[in-house]
Amino acid sequence: MINFTQRYVNTISIIISIILFYLINFYIISTKEIDSVSINSNQEQIQLEQEKDFTKETTNKESTNENEFNSNDKSTKESNQKTANWRIEIPIIGLNAPIAEGTTQEIMNEYVGHFEETNKTNGNIGLAAHNRGYNVNYFQNLKKLKEGDEIFYYCDGIELKYCVTTQKIIQDTDWSMLEETKDNVITLITCVENQPEYRRCIQAIQIL
Repeated sequence: MINFTQRYVNTISIIISIILFYLINFYIISTKEIDSVSINSNQEQIQLEQEKDFTKETTNKESTNENEFNSNDKSTKESNQKTANWRIEIPIIGLNAPIAEGTTQEIMNEYVGHFEETNKTNGNIGLAAHNRGYNVNYFQNLKKLKEGDEIFYYCDGIELKYCVTTQKIIQDTDWSMLEETKDNVITLITCVENQPEYRRCIQAIQIL
Protein backbone atom coordinates (compact mmCIF):
# COMPACT_ATOMS: atom_id res chain seq x y z
CA MET A 1 0.00 0.00 0.00
CA ILE A 2 1.33 3.37 -1.02
CA ASN A 3 1.85 5.87 1.71
CA PHE A 4 1.69 9.59 0.81
CA THR A 5 3.50 12.09 2.85
CA GLN A 6 1.66 15.13 4.15
CA ARG A 7 3.77 17.40 1.95
CA TYR A 8 2.86 15.45 -1.18
CA VAL A 9 -0.82 15.63 -0.37
CA ASN A 10 -0.63 19.36 0.21
CA THR A 11 1.16 19.88 -3.09
CA ILE A 12 -1.42 17.90 -5.02
CA SER A 13 -4.23 19.80 -3.32
CA ILE A 14 -2.71 23.14 -4.26
CA ILE A 15 -2.30 22.09 -7.91
CA ILE A 16 -5.90 20.87 -8.09
CA SER A 17 -7.13 24.11 -6.51
CA ILE A 18 -5.20 26.20 -9.03
CA ILE A 19 -6.58 24.15 -11.96
CA LEU A 20 -10.14 24.47 -10.64
CA PHE A 21 -9.69 28.22 -10.12
CA TYR A 22 -8.57 28.75 -13.72
CA LEU A 23 -11.34 26.51 -15.09
CA ILE A 24 -14.01 28.37 -13.14
CA ASN A 25 -12.64 31.78 -14.23
CA PHE A 26 -12.46 30.63 -17.84
CA TYR A 27 -16.08 29.47 -17.68
CA ILE A 28 -17.24 32.75 -16.14
CA ILE A 29 -15.35 34.86 -18.70
CA SER A 30 -16.68 32.78 -21.61
CA THR A 31 -20.24 33.11 -20.32
CA LYS A 32 -19.89 36.89 -20.00
CA GLU A 33 -18.52 37.17 -23.53
CA ILE A 34 -21.42 35.13 -24.89
CA ASP A 35 -23.91 37.30 -22.97
CA SER A 36 -22.17 40.43 -24.21
CA VAL A 37 -22.33 39.26 -27.81
CA SER A 38 -26.00 38.38 -27.34
CA ILE A 39 -26.76 41.78 -25.80
CA ASN A 40 -24.87 43.62 -28.56
CA SER A 41 -26.69 41.55 -31.17
CA ASN A 42 -30.04 42.37 -29.57
CA GLN A 43 -29.14 46.06 -29.35
CA GLU A 44 -28.09 46.10 -33.00
CA GLN A 45 -31.34 44.36 -33.94
CA ILE A 46 -33.39 46.86 -31.93
CA GLN A 47 -31.49 49.79 -33.45
CA LEU A 48 -32.00 48.34 -36.94
CA GLU A 49 -35.74 47.96 -36.28
CA GLN A 50 -35.91 51.55 -34.98
CA GLU A 51 -34.11 52.81 -38.07
CA LYS A 52 -36.53 50.86 -40.27
CA ASP A 53 -39.51 52.28 -38.38
CA PHE A 54 -38.10 55.80 -38.61
CA THR A 55 -37.44 55.41 -42.34
CA LYS A 56 -40.93 54.03 -42.87
CA GLU A 57 -42.51 56.86 -40.84
CA THR A 58 -40.48 59.48 -42.69
CA THR A 59 -41.43 57.98 -46.03
CA ASN A 60 -45.09 57.92 -45.05
CA LYS A 61 -44.93 61.56 -43.92
CA GLU A 62 -43.20 62.60 -47.12
CA SER A 63 -45.77 60.67 -49.13
CA THR A 64 -48.62 62.30 -47.17
CA ASN A 65 -47.11 65.77 -47.55
CA GLU A 66 -46.58 65.17 -51.25
CA ASN A 67 -50.17 64.00 -51.66
CA GLU A 68 -51.44 67.04 -49.73
CA PHE A 69 -49.25 69.32 -51.82
CA ASN A 70 -50.44 67.72 -55.05
CA SER A 71 -54.04 67.93 -53.85
CA ASN A 72 -53.69 71.61 -52.89
CA ASP A 73 -51.82 72.33 -56.10
CA LYS A 74 -54.53 70.59 -58.10
CA SER A 75 -57.29 72.51 -56.28
CA THR A 76 -55.48 75.80 -56.89
CA LYS A 77 -55.05 75.03 -60.58
CA GLU A 78 -58.70 74.02 -60.89
CA SER A 79 -59.77 77.21 -59.06
CA ASN A 80 -57.57 79.38 -61.28
CA GLN A 81 -58.83 77.58 -64.37
CA LYS A 82 -62.44 78.08 -63.28
CA THR A 83 -61.87 81.78 -62.64
CA ALA A 84 -60.08 82.20 -65.96
CA ASN A 85 -63.11 80.68 -67.72
CA TRP A 86 -65.58 82.99 -65.93
CA ARG A 87 -65.05 86.60 -66.92
CA ILE A 88 -66.46 89.73 -68.50
CA GLU A 89 -65.02 91.89 -71.26
CA ILE A 90 -66.11 95.37 -72.32
CA PRO A 91 -63.68 96.43 -75.08
CA ILE A 92 -64.88 100.04 -75.31
CA ILE A 93 -63.66 100.77 -71.74
CA GLY A 94 -60.75 98.28 -71.72
CA LEU A 95 -62.32 95.95 -69.16
CA ASN A 96 -61.28 92.30 -68.91
CA ALA A 97 -62.07 90.99 -65.41
CA PRO A 98 -62.49 87.62 -63.66
CA ILE A 99 -65.80 86.78 -62.01
CA ALA A 100 -66.41 84.91 -58.74
CA GLU A 101 -69.55 83.77 -56.94
CA GLY A 102 -70.94 86.22 -54.37
CA THR A 103 -70.87 89.95 -53.74
CA THR A 104 -69.15 90.12 -50.37
CA GLN A 105 -66.40 92.62 -49.67
CA GLU A 106 -63.78 89.86 -49.83
CA ILE A 107 -64.97 88.71 -53.26
CA MET A 108 -65.15 92.19 -54.77
CA ASN A 109 -61.67 93.04 -53.48
CA GLU A 110 -60.41 90.64 -56.15
CA TYR A 111 -63.19 89.92 -58.63
CA VAL A 112 -66.36 91.09 -60.25
CA GLY A 113 -69.00 89.55 -58.01
CA HIS A 114 -71.94 87.50 -59.25
CA PHE A 115 -75.29 87.97 -57.49
CA GLU A 116 -76.00 84.43 -56.29
CA GLU A 117 -79.75 84.77 -56.73
CA THR A 118 -79.37 85.48 -60.46
CA ASN A 119 -78.63 83.11 -63.34
CA LYS A 120 -75.20 82.36 -64.74
CA THR A 121 -75.78 81.64 -68.44
CA ASN A 122 -79.34 82.71 -69.29
CA GLY A 123 -82.13 84.96 -68.10
CA ASN A 124 -80.90 87.92 -66.05
CA ILE A 125 -77.22 87.68 -65.08
CA GLY A 126 -76.39 90.12 -62.25
CA LEU A 127 -72.84 91.37 -61.60
CA ALA A 128 -71.36 93.96 -59.23
CA ALA A 129 -67.94 95.56 -58.70
CA HIS A 130 -66.24 98.58 -57.15
CA ASN A 131 -65.50 101.69 -59.18
CA ARG A 132 -62.99 103.50 -56.93
CA GLY A 133 -61.12 103.42 -53.63
CA TYR A 134 -60.31 99.70 -53.56
CA ASN A 135 -57.50 97.37 -54.67
CA VAL A 136 -59.44 96.56 -57.83
CA ASN A 137 -62.06 98.87 -59.33
CA TYR A 138 -63.27 96.97 -62.37
CA PHE A 139 -66.39 99.10 -62.89
CA GLN A 140 -64.65 102.47 -62.64
CA ASN A 141 -65.47 103.35 -66.25
CA LEU A 142 -68.94 101.86 -66.33
CA LYS A 143 -70.43 105.37 -66.45
CA LYS A 144 -68.84 105.87 -69.88
CA LEU A 145 -70.99 103.18 -71.48
CA LYS A 146 -73.80 104.18 -73.79
CA GLU A 147 -76.49 102.39 -75.79
CA GLY A 148 -75.11 100.06 -78.43
CA ASP A 149 -71.79 99.31 -76.68
CA GLU A 150 -70.87 95.65 -76.63
CA ILE A 151 -70.33 93.44 -73.59
CA PHE A 152 -68.83 89.92 -73.76
CA TYR A 153 -69.51 87.34 -71.05
CA TYR A 154 -67.73 83.98 -70.68
CA CYS A 155 -68.91 81.17 -68.38
CA ASP A 156 -68.47 77.38 -68.41
CA GLY A 157 -67.11 77.40 -71.95
CA ILE A 158 -70.00 79.56 -73.22
CA GLU A 159 -69.41 82.95 -74.87
CA LEU A 160 -72.29 85.43 -74.87
CA LYS A 161 -72.45 88.84 -76.51
CA TYR A 162 -74.65 91.68 -75.28
CA CYS A 163 -75.59 95.17 -76.43
CA VAL A 164 -76.18 97.97 -73.89
CA THR A 165 -79.79 99.13 -73.80
CA THR A 166 -80.12 100.91 -70.45
CA GLN A 167 -78.02 103.08 -68.14
CA LYS A 168 -79.68 104.66 -65.12
CA ILE A 169 -79.29 105.60 -61.46
CA ILE A 170 -81.36 103.64 -58.95
CA GLN A 171 -81.88 103.66 -55.20
CA ASP A 172 -79.57 101.33 -53.25
CA THR A 173 -82.72 99.56 -52.00
CA ASP A 174 -84.08 98.97 -55.51
CA TRP A 175 -83.38 95.39 -56.62
CA SER A 176 -85.95 95.27 -59.39
CA MET A 177 -83.24 95.37 -62.06
CA LEU A 178 -82.08 91.95 -60.88
CA GLU A 179 -85.46 90.29 -61.22
CA GLU A 180 -85.95 87.48 -63.71
CA THR A 181 -86.58 88.58 -67.30
CA LYS A 182 -87.99 86.92 -70.40
CA ASP A 183 -85.04 88.04 -72.48
CA ASN A 184 -81.45 87.07 -71.80
CA VAL A 185 -79.84 90.16 -70.30
CA ILE A 186 -76.81 91.07 -68.22
CA THR A 187 -77.13 93.65 -65.43
CA LEU A 188 -74.08 95.49 -64.07
CA ILE A 189 -74.33 97.43 -60.79
CA THR A 190 -71.84 99.72 -59.05
CA CYS A 191 -71.82 102.65 -56.65
CA VAL A 192 -72.37 106.29 -57.57
CA GLU A 193 -69.50 108.62 -56.56
CA ASN A 194 -70.31 110.58 -53.37
CA GLN A 195 -73.89 109.31 -53.36
CA PRO A 196 -73.96 106.18 -51.15
CA GLU A 197 -77.75 105.92 -51.30
CA TYR A 198 -77.69 105.41 -55.09
CA ARG A 199 -76.38 102.80 -57.53
CA ARG A 200 -75.43 102.98 -61.20
CA CYS A 201 -77.11 100.28 -63.25
CA ILE A 202 -76.21 99.14 -66.77
CA GLN A 203 -78.36 96.58 -68.52
CA ALA A 204 -77.62 94.93 -71.87
CA ILE A 205 -79.56 92.43 -73.97
CA GLN A 206 -78.05 89.35 -75.56
CA ILE A 207 -77.52 89.60 -79.28
CA LEU A 208 -75.40 86.50 -79.87
